[in-house]
Amino acid sequence: MIWLVGNKGMLGTELSMALAAAGLEFSGTDRDVDILDPRAIGAFAAGKRIEWIVNCAAYTAVDRAEDEAELCRAVNADGPENLARAASASGAKILHVSTDYVFDGSGKEPYREDDLVSPAGVYGRSKAEGEERVASSCPERVILRSAWLYGRHGPNFVYTMLKLMEAKERIGVVADQAGTPTYARDLAAAIVAILRAPRTVYGTFHYTDLGETNWHAFALAIRRLGRESGILERDCLVEPLTTAQYPSKAKRPAYSVLCKDKIVAAYGLEIPAWEESLSAFIGELARAPAAGRPWA
Repeated sequence: MIWLVGNKGMLGTELSMALAAAGLEFSGTDRDVDILDPRAIGAFAAGKRIEWIVNCAAYTAVDRAEDEAELCRAVNADGPENLARAASASGAKILHVSTDYVFDGSGKEPYREDDLVSPAGVYGRSKAEGEERVASSCPERVILRSAWLYGRHGPNFVYTMLKLMEAKERIGVVADQAGTPTYARDLAAAIVAILRAPRTVYGTFHYTDLGETNWHAFALAIRRLGRESGILERDCLVEPLTTAQYPSKAKRPAYSVLCKDKIVAAYGLEIPAWEESLSAFIGELARAPAAGRPWA
């Protein structure tokens, strides 16, 4: 059985559907099992034959983390360690989802898994510590870093842009931070592929969709696809901003493109281009009016 932790979030919801579609037996939990309490973890796991623990739970409010460092560290470091210890004690494997924020963003080429980890803020430091604790607590582990995640089942950049573009005639979006948008459904499919692989390759891996862009260009693509699909009924001017023009409490990586060569070699994944996945996502939104306007 697979224990999916954090099954109510954007990625967890997508992964729940992907696991069900793949016919894999799993049990999902969210706040009903407190991962900060080893006794609660043990009580849930008791009597179950758990083969994998998949941890999608995380504190992800990057700016608020600067004021809630203790809580952020607990959720992103203490919790994963507790899960990894439980996995090791029961003979299970663990897959832990991490982030590009473990890097400081000063790079110029796609980050590889063994590049220096040097987070710039509270959130990134908590995730880096979580990786270290998982690695030291469970030898049979897969740590999976991703970035710029969006999807149907939670707040994300695509929804924010659609909402702003509907409401305003002009918006500004940062153009000097590079990375790769990642559809949550694609990441969920990659996780299922790892769980189903005939041989598990342990270690740290990177997964995003393919390609490279910046937030402004990402927003322009959202506008174009929104207009073509009919989601956006009028145009909106999207102006480029510098990071200095859009200050935030937490420092964002200027460059966070992740190299996927390792995961492709280990698991034979076919990774879609970010533009292809964004088009599929916007198309799905346009074809499902009965589901309402989740970005509104």
